[in-house]
Amino acid sequence: MAELLVESGQLVLKLSDIEKAEAVHGDLHVPLSAVKDISIINDAKEMTRIKTGFKVGMRAPGFASVAVVRRPGHKLFVAVHHNTPSAIRVALENDSYDEWIVGVIDPELVLANLNKDRKGS
Repeated sequence: MAELLVESGQLVLKLSDIEKAEAVHGDLHVPLSAVKDISIINDAKEMTRIKTGFKVGMRAPGFASVAVVRRPGHKLFVAVHHNTPSAIRVALENDSYDEWIVGVIDPELVLANLNKDRKGS
């Protein structure tokens, strides 16, 4: 399962080997200064049903989506599986992505840890 963590002044999205194959993509890194907001999405399963935009990666509606999605003026990376009921949304600025959507099991804990780590870096 994808993992969000803070390392050396960067927010890192670490993908499992399977997710890297599904997304045709490696881990993502962004300077903490590019993180505009981090919030919780309560129904992550909806993110597997993204209907608009050009997608590169794996998408099985209602089951999983691990892909780059491009829409006019917007680019996001999504890593959500059926066993991750919630997600963390990372809004970015001054980066090649506008946002990351990452499925998690305990969004409150992940959000609290990210906010704590961001302040400590």
